[in-house]
Amino acid sequence: MSVTSRPARARVGRPRAQGPSDSALAPRDQVLSAAADLFTRDGYAATTTRAVAERAGMRQASIYHYFAGKEDILATLLESTVEPSLAFAGALLADGAADPAARLWALAARDADLLFGGMYNLGALYQLPEVRGERFTAFREARNRLKAAYGTLLGLVATDATGPALRTDLLFGLVEGGVAVAREGGGRTARDVAGAVADAALRFAGCTPAQAEAARRDGGRLL
Repeated sequence: MSVTSRPARARVGRPRAQGPSDSALAPRDQVLSAAADLFTRDGYAATTTRAVAERAGMRQASIYHYFAGKEDILATLLESTVEPSLAFAGALLADGAADPAARLWALAARDADLLFGGMYNLGALYQLPEVRGERFTAFREARNRLKAAYGTLLGLVATDATGPALRTDLLFGLVEGGVAVAREGGGRTARDVAGAVADAALRFAGCTPAQAEAARRDGGRLL
């Protein structure tokens, strides 16, 4: 999943432990990238802020100039996997003129592209017990709002479906789970995975092949 963060603010007086970094990332984003690498490779519990600092090429104390601690880093990373899709979902829901199936396809495609296209599989960290803590409330709420957007579009496409809450949960799981499965194999592009996941979402919603073809075409224009 991609490491998308808020714009870094300029800071003064925090020299690096090892001189200038070769990375083009701002220092705050270097911390996020280093943490994403270590959290997904070695595990969140096993990763210390010292290890993150060493991986980022800075002093441990410098991390606290950007983040309150390890929880704050993880929460920022997780929020970055949801907030872009949530903003896109809001725009799709506001576009009442567009076909609901096309909007559903576009949301699933954009969401899957974000989740698959990043260097690190941050979605694997969603189920950490720490994510139930107070610092992660904003992430959980954003993820729930994104799931609700899927549910709204699903309800517009599959108007005769029963058990809307369960179907929404299953559709949301199809997108996130589909990306997780796709990441296990090699040679796949984010574009291919996004299209396949979005197509699967339409099948789940009960679209006929003709409806799906039209939704795919029109949904592509919404991206």
